[in-house]
Amino acid sequence: MMSRIRMDDPIRRPQEAEPGDRVRRAWVLIALTLLVPGAAQVVAGDRRFGRIALRVTFAVWALVLLALLLALLNRALLLSILTHPVLMVVWMTVMVALLIGWAMVWVNTFRLCRLAILPPRWRGPVAAVLVVLMVFSCGALGYGAYLINVARGALGDVFDAGRPPFDPVDGRYNIALLGGDAGEGREGLRPDSMSVISIDATTGASAIISVPRSLQYAKFPDSSPMHRIYPDGFNNCDPDPLNCLLNAVYTDATTNHKDLYPGKNAGAEATKDAISGTLGITIQAYALIDMDGFAQLIDAMGGVKMRVGAWVPISAGMLPGSDTRHVKPDGWIHPGNQTLNGFQAQWFARSRENVDDFARVQRQQCVQQAMIKQLDPATVITKFEAIAKAGAHVVDTDIPQGQLGGFVDLAAKAKGQPTVRMTVGPPDFPADFSLGDPNFDLIHSKVKALLAKASGSPAKAAAPLLPGTVSEDGSVASAVVPGAGAQAQGAVRPQLADELPPDFPLSTTRPDGQPITAAYLNSLYDAQDYQTLDQLLAKNGNCAAL
Repeated sequence: MMSRIRMDDPIRRPQEAEPGDRVRRAWVLIALTLLVPGAAQVVAGDRRFGRIALRVTFAVWALVLLALLLALLNRALLLSILTHPVLMVVWMTVMVALLIGWAMVWVNTFRLCRLAILPPRWRGPVAAVLVVLMVFSCGALGYGAYLINVARGALGDVFDAGRPPFDPVDGRYNIALLGGDAGEGREGLRPDSMSVISIDATTGASAIISVPRSLQYAKFPDSSPMHRIYPDGFNNCDPDPLNCLLNAVYTDATTNHKDLYPGKNAGAEATKDAISGTLGITIQAYALIDMDGFAQLIDAMGGVKMRVGAWVPISAGMLPGSDTRHVKPDGWIHPGNQTLNGFQAQWFARSRENVDDFARVQRQQCVQQAMIKQLDPATVITKFEAIAKAGAHVVDTDIPQGQLGGFVDLAAKAKGQPTVRMTVGPPDFPADFSLGDPNFDLIHSKVKALLAKASGSPAKAAAPLLPGTVSEDGSVASAVVPGAGAQAQGAVRPQLADELPPDFPLSTTRPDGQPITAAYLNSLYDAQDYQTLDQLLAKNGNCAAL
């Protein structure tokens, strides 16, 4: 009995304890409040208040353990719970309530520490540590609630909360990625870049298919409302041939056929249908990225790290009287390993001077790869607010918000696997493949083979084929020599990113061995020596994400 009294006295009656015991008691109470909120009150103060706080603490621990268990067993379900629009309000409210409750516990602990009876030299340090820990712990909860609110607003602005989740088709999710360009002098918005990311619904294995914006006579599936308008393909070429390019579908549907897609983004939906018919697969959703806002997202990420193969012009206006040539650029992106800011990355992805569309498509794929590699959990956590706010102003999509968790889970699976890629055009297609008169059967065959490869389907052995013949795996016999396909259009086709070693050589010198400089390139523009410019910039589609 006497032993019990001596053990309790320093805690319950600190005024009877030695000065050193009083100090140790204060530190113990502070540690308990930080690690097990409510425990300090149970042992040294209001036991009823402490028991309530302990129940809340144990409930929070149980939720954390349940979340960790779900992360191991069903990560998609956990992410869906965390990103559900209604539940996000619940999580935010819970965090605010925990903040208030923990602050009350800290204030009560401050009283229990009995600073007045501590030795004078310990009063300041004990009070300072308690206040710092209170601000740190409660501030973390407050900031967490704020970030949930930011994420809730961003997700609500970007994703479709009213659309029900959709099922995979043939075991894959196919999402069209559209880079919107509503630049000066254009009639409405026209996607400046178009690609499809196809994701295996089970493994996350992904494929990226780039579709040149200049492809003509795009096909619409029979189920598309646009098929009734263009049963023979998008042949809206009169009076301007540019009006039958694939990227003109968006403007045509927005301007002339909104009634076909009531309550939806007609331009995006029609473009999604056109890509579906062209590739021979079902596109279930789209993500439209505004190219002008794209720079904000890159800046929010801290830039993208790239290896640039050759000089890339930051385009200026068109040369008077020409539809293809520009005046001297406003600036240059130089070759080498570097981190591109938002403005540079935007122009790296969209510049098309002195090269064909395939070089630009290649650079766009490199930027996509760099964003996927750099947008890792550490970057998202440390720059979450800026990324979320930028994304809300950059992206328009019909992906259901309720399906976001599943896609984030698939994206995490995809990061550890190689991504197969294909461009609708040389060198992935024969040299005589024409964007003006596309062979849609060939496109469908190669897309089917690519997706089979992405899903890990075993390739069958095949006998040698004649040049230009498409094999069962979608490859072209007697592979087109680098540049052959693009040379038919007046430029040298760069290699695919997957074919390039990470330290591939850079185009930094002229044929005579002299270095290429921005001043020299500008002088060629002044002299309108476009032939030399075409030669020096021909490989600016060569690039790689670092």
